[in-house]
Amino acid sequence: MIMPFRKVATSDRPLRFNEQWDIKHLVSNRQDITAVTPLTADLSAEIREENVVDVHGKLTVGVDMLCSRCLKPLSEHFHIDFHEQFKQGKQPEELSEDDDTLYVDGDSVDLKVYAEGAFLLDLPFVPLCSDTCKGLCPKCGHELNEGDCGCDTQVIDPRLAGLKDFFK
Repeated sequence: MIMPFRKVATSDRPLRFNEQWDIKHLVSNRQDITAVTPLTADLSAEIREENVVDVHGKLTVGVDMLCSRCLKPLSEHFHIDFHEQFKQGKQPEELSEDDDTLYVDGDSVDLKVYAEGAFLLDLPFVPLCSDTCKGLCPKCGHELNEGDCGCDTQVIDPRLAGLKDFFK
């Protein structure tokens, strides 16, 4: 999904980009993601003041994951807002802190790289089936959302284990 600066600058209306591609390679190292649908990008690019190209739109993707606590499968569909600003040329020496413009040396920029980055940043670090998920018992593996398993889960500091039976 290459965006040529010259074409955007000479166009009298926003340039549209609608593309879909496979992103399985991005999540191949994550054990909690079982499947991912192709990423669909519906973007629009237009020239703004000072030759800044404003690219905005939506990214959509479906992801099948496992809950980090109870290992139940869950399926989520992400709608990610995409907004980046590009400017052709070298980055100035001094930038203000609130300037988010990305400077590009070439005549065009590959928007796929930035879309894939937005997807990775939007993925949950710890996917959960619900906020109240209790997870699995660390001793027997019983799912605690279904009820208590009866295991003794009291953790005793090994340095004080000798005092455990002191008052019996």
